[in-house]
Amino acid sequence: MKRREFLGAVAGATAATALTACGSGEDNTQAAQAMQPQKTYEWKMVTTWPKNFPGLGTGANNIAKLINEMSGGRIKVKVYGAGELVGAFEVFDAVSQGNAQLGHAGAYYWKGKIPSAAFFSSVPFGLTAQEMNAWLYYGGGMELWEEAYKPFGLIPNPGGNSGTQMGGWFNKEINSLDDLKGLKMRMPGLGGEVLKRAGGIPVTLPGGELFPSLQSGALDATEWVGPYNDLAFGLYKVAKYYYTPGWHEPGTTMECMINEKAFNELPEDLQSIVRNALKVANADMLAEYTARNQQALQTLINKHKVELRHFPDEVLIELKKISEQVIEEEAKADPLSEKVWASQKAFKEQVSQWTAVSEGAFLKARSL
Repeated sequence: MKRREFLGAVAGATAATALTACGSGEDNTQAAQAMQPQKTYEWKMVTTWPKNFPGLGTGANNIAKLINEMSGGRIKVKVYGAGELVGAFEVFDAVSQGNAQLGHAGAYYWKGKIPSAAFFSSVPFGLTAQEMNAWLYYGGGMELWEEAYKPFGLIPNPGGNSGTQMGGWFNKEINSLDDLKGLKMRMPGLGGEVLKRAGGIPVTLPGGELFPSLQSGALDATEWVGPYNDLAFGLYKVAKYYYTPGWHEPGTTMECMINEKAFNELPEDLQSIVRNALKVANADMLAEYTARNQQALQTLINKHKVELRHFPDEVLIELKKISEQVIEEEAKADPLSEKVWASQKAFKEQVSQWTAVSEGAFLKARSL
């Protein structure tokens, strides 16, 4: 009996000591919660890219990896390439409807649903990758992007950037604007609208269909991204001339949209982890493209004998004039697009001056 009384007294003293160490009331509740197993979340990410495609597909994989690691396994993201779970152009609806929690794509694919969406990917003769990130993060762009996607239950985020893209693959030389007339060319977004105004026929196709379409003659020309991705698709096998610069996509932001309901179900620390994982992935993709593109370009030129061409200045001048007209018309046709373009245009006018006296001046000096 005395032994049992002694053990009971020790147990009571131990409990009291633990409570004293942890505090009381709210502190005790927090301590108890911390000791409970943490909830885990199983998320799906659908993409518009072929599974594991260099740069874009692997960029989506990187986002999943970062979220998995940074959350300590509390969020487990499984990535699906285009066609595995939904078609490439069904990504938006899949995430909006909650069939997937994340979607990795290019915002200009949703221009038919949200007219302003194209402004959040790339604008012809517009912002570079660095300038685009600056506008989104520090120039009010993110707030406008969230406003555009809010009615669809989506939270948009930058999910990478390809940097300045190439002008495209052609089987004939482009010496004047007339050479674009009647040309069936894969070119989405605002660039496609400019091509149409110039007399071309813009076609929107997912990346996986470009090679067979060029090979069969369904397309006369195509743009995709840049040397890194174009080499992977083997586009040099079905087109002769490789043109620069990518006037239509000077700094293309890739997006990673989040289902708003799924995001709101996360505790605050996991919400922060998801947001910051996307920022890391956004910077990482641009670094990878900068490194890989120059390597791939040398392979295309030296090994595969691709003819690198520059659009004539006269062609670029005309395309720029048309771009200005098209962008203003597109903006005025939709109230939110008008607001988005007013913001981006004002930011461009300011930041381009700094770019000119910093990077622009340095690049000129470096080439002397």
